[in-house]
Amino acid sequence: MSRTLKASLVIFLVLLATEPSQAQEKVRVGWAAMTASHTPLWVAQDRGLFVKQGLVIEPIFFGAGPPAMQALIAGDLDVVVTSAPNVVNPRLGGADFVMILSIIPTFIDHIISAGSITTVEQLRGKTGSVNRAGSISDMGLKLSLKRLGIDPDKDVKIVPAGGNPERLASISRGLTQFTIMNEPFIKEAERLGFRDLVNMATLKIPLHGNGVVVREATIKTRRPMVSRFARAMTEALHLVKADKEGTKAIIGKYTRLTDPEGLERTYRNYTSVLLDAPIPDPAGIKTLLDDMAPKNPKAAAADPRSFVDPSFVQEMEASGFIKQLRQQAVGNRQ
Repeated sequence: MSRTLKASLVIFLVLLATEPSQAQEKVRVGWAAMTASHTPLWVAQDRGLFVKQGLVIEPIFFGAGPPAMQALIAGDLDVVVTSAPNVVNPRLGGADFVMILSIIPTFIDHIISAGSITTVEQLRGKTGSVNRAGSISDMGLKLSLKRLGIDPDKDVKIVPAGGNPERLASISRGLTQFTIMNEPFIKEAERLGFRDLVNMATLKIPLHGNGVVVREATIKTRRPMVSRFARAMTEALHLVKADKEGTKAIIGKYTRLTDPEGLERTYRNYTSVLLDAPIPDPAGIKTLLDDMAPKNPKAAAADPRSFVDPSFVQEMEASGFIKQLRQQAVGNRQ
């Protein structure tokens, strides 16, 4: 083989080896709150599902949703994984945010009460706590109480009390009698003698507790990227349910939860509501708009369909992608 031919072959092999990395597209993804509601994002990252779709993810953690949304509108992020309020409030103010996938389509918190309270009716006249006024947990508790026949404005008093440890301490001291929290904190509450009174997921109140959010401007200019991101996240949803032990290990890695029972309960609590086809139902936006409407004319006039873009899930269904994921899941269980 001639020296020229050898050199050409070497150059060709180098180009061939580097081509996949050059084809991969970088995506900056913001997420907030170190809870298992972000499990599909973690699974997609750790199991190589984004790379499989030709994406290189730069995950950026924010302490809360609003700063992440500010970074999204400023162009410092491409995607944010967050809840419905962080879509609705900015969009009512003129931002072009839309939810393209629903990860957690309902409330999954539990109402935790003092051990002496055994029925929902016994909450009347009592004081409950949330982390902060106006938060999604505040709204979730109030909507759940309404669904259970308790008027949150007349029958009870709800106060902000901080994080989970602070709210449990408040019940212990008798300052409040009930609160709202999710796994793995429910296990700790039960260990301390508190009662797991209501699993709010059983009430099936539609509201997107977590989902994938992008700008409409990004959809127009980078739709293939958004589509591939949606595919990776949707495959992750199926993998979360198909690979229990692997998923629990990933949850433990990110949340630093090591207790086997706590991991098991956390896994069950979150996976019980995951959808095979994570379409962002407008009903999960309408719940929030209806709650805001009495005090916000813009919310009262808004069309919930304008806050979501179901086309990405519809494309995955039409192409057979989701059907294929379902079939793989069935095959894995057999």
